[in-house]
Amino acid sequence: MSWVLVLLPLAMLALGFPFFLILLTTAVVVLAFFSNLPSVAIHQVMFSSLDKYALLAVPFFLFAGDLMGRGGVSERLVNWVTSMIGRVRGSLPFTALGTAAVFSAISGSTAATTAAVGSLTYQRLRNEGYNERFSSSLLISVGAIDNLIPPSIGFILYGIASETSIVRLFAAGVFPGLVLTAFFALYIYLYCVNRGETRGQPFTLARFIAATRDGIWSILAPVVILGGIYSGVFSPTEAAGVACVYAIIITAFVYREVTLREVFRIAARSMYLTAQIFTIVAVAGVFAWILTVNGVPQAMVASIAELAMPPWAVLLAINLLLLAVGMFLDTASSILVLSPLLVPIAKAIGVDPVHFGVILVMNLSIGTFTPPFGINIFIGQAVFKAQLSAIYPGLMPFIAIAVAALMVVTYIPSLSLWMLRFV
Repeated sequence: MSWVLVLLPLAMLALGFPFFLILLTTAVVVLAFFSNLPSVAIHQVMFSSLDKYALLAVPFFLFAGDLMGRGGVSERLVNWVTSMIGRVRGSLPFTALGTAAVFSAISGSTAATTAAVGSLTYQRLRNEGYNERFSSSLLISVGAIDNLIPPSIGFILYGIASETSIVRLFAAGVFPGLVLTAFFALYIYLYCVNRGETRGQPFTLARFIAATRDGIWSILAPVVILGGIYSGVFSPTEAAGVACVYAIIITAFVYREVTLREVFRIAARSMYLTAQIFTIVAVAGVFAWILTVNGVPQAMVASIAELAMPPWAVLLAINLLLLAVGMFLDTASSILVLSPLLVPIAKAIGVDPVHFGVILVMNLSIGTFTPPFGINIFIGQAVFKAQLSAIYPGLMPFIAIAVAALMVVTYIPSLSLWMLRFV
């Protein structure tokens, strides 16, 4: 049976089958030919996988992020961040990075952040003289911050798959997200200094106040969402609903940049994305159940123990595995399939499940902009009309920087865990 669990998915993946169909087919084959369990178990496990209250947050955050990205929120955030940057060399790339970090506290989706921030700043970067390689790779890379700074769909899915507190995961992701942002900022600064890029406009209090006044409703969005969660006013799922209401109010009635018809159109697009994610959740639940009832996680833990590897080496091996997986599979599928396998190993070597969640999600976030199949690469290509021949080489420094940040977060657990004392 073990060979079926390995070879059948690999063969179907090589043939180009959709990933959800690969998982479901493998589960059905194992259940039909190698198990005495009734076939009705598949339906029961699929429905129980979706019967999670926390999953309600996924469509809400997708809708809120998409609506804010198209309703004037992201544009006002760009102007607000620009007003704070001042005469830093390479002020425009820093603006893109800062806006992505702020927008990450609203969206929850790396694709939404890449599209929203990129559509507003890519042409500005090109007009300022930054080449296609740097401009496109910068905007494709910074979208990954969204998976770490809450609210994060990646943490929601990991929390469900590993039965870990989502609130604690949200708190643990804040500082690692800022660490990744700081590493990107260091590279941007060195790049701009080396190339002698021009400085931005000097900081003026009047300009900052004007940008704050114009964007105050946008700036308050992450305050409302995260403040409500950490103050205990509402749960992450309820916060997602609040974010939707807030997004509709400010985009349709305050800024008036979307009509009610467009609101429904964006809602329909969010429903489509939700259906894709929930299909993966359902079949991944079946696949994880098949692995569990056949003792695969327990066997993997025993195998790791027999190797007598030190914890740091196990974590390094897991990181290398996750980085490789992230190159080919989407974040949601990877989290749902790998969490039941890897969390027992992490616990066996003494790694806190919350800290491991940050490690796993950060790895797969890097995968969103890693060739050949990182989702943000194709989002960026579609939005920027950039060539892959320019994007792929430009991404290499950002990938190296992100991996360096990953190593820091992996081997310094306090970066993830110190915020837990406040929740």
